[in-house]
Amino acid sequence: MKLSDISLESLEPAIEKIASLTLVQRILICVLTLFLLLGVFGYFFFYPQYTRLDTMTTQLKQLEQQVASARASASQIQKFRQEMKDAEQDFNVTRNALPDKEEIPMLLTSISQFGHDAGLEFVLFEPKPEVSRDFYAEIPVSITVSGNYHNVGMFFDKVSNLNRIVNIKDIKMTPPAAKDAKTAPSAKDSTRLVTSCVAVTYKFIETPAAPANKAAAKGAAQPAVKK
Repeated sequence: MKLSDISLESLEPAIEKIASLTLVQRILICVLTLFLLLGVFGYFFFYPQYTRLDTMTTQLKQLEQQVASARASASQIQKFRQEMKDAEQDFNVTRNALPDKEEIPMLLTSISQFGHDAGLEFVLFEPKPEVSRDFYAEIPVSITVSGNYHNVGMFFDKVSNLNRIVNIKDIKMTPPAAKDAKTAPSAKDSTRLVTSCVAVTYKFIETPAAPANKAAAKGAAQPAVKK
């Protein structure tokens, strides 16, 4: 039935029933009708908006937590950069203290010259085979010198002042052996000592770069076969 088909006469019975009700009943009907309309409005309009608002509030809290975490991480960037800078400086200091391969002969010559300048007489100066470590190699040198204690101390002091790392270890000092058991050592020989030690210097080992394409490099190394 269409709305246009509803006539005022058809509504008269309903109106008469409402008119016959008491004032309290009519007020209750109005209140119930109002609550019904509010419920329909709240369910179809307010509740979806409330649900959406609650979802957006939750998302906002999550974003705020992410922003706070990002800010905390950003505040640590400067600290990490400083730590990286300090590590690079320490590495460069260590790297500069390790001579390159080309510097080793000059360094050994300097050590030998220090001994002569200190008034020592070299009995042995023998470089030993290299000992490979992680990123460096040890170069031990067996040294035996003859001279008094003061001269040996001067020699060690000069070596310790090198700007390259040189460690002196396995130091042994003995009086010179007499040429003849029946011959007493002279006053000059009695002040001299035979000092043996191992001077260990180091060199930096550069890691060789791996070929970009091993298969191509291998193929290029093989000669072509003529048929």
